[in-house]
Amino acid sequence: MDNLDQVLKSVSQPAKEKNTSNKQRKWREIELLRDKFQLEKELKIYENSLEYMLEEF
Repeated sequence: MDNLDQVLKSVSQPAKEKNTSNKQRKWREIELLRDKFQLEKELKIYENSLEYMLEEF
């Protein structure tokens, strides 16, 4: 039984590490998407003002 317990502990440990790295990766992806949408939103504000400037010339 001791061997079985050791094997089960060793198998479960890498899974936890992998799980946390997946969570971190997902959060990074979410943050990148959030930044991308924020940038697009900010650029839309300036897009309208640029169109007016081009019409004058």
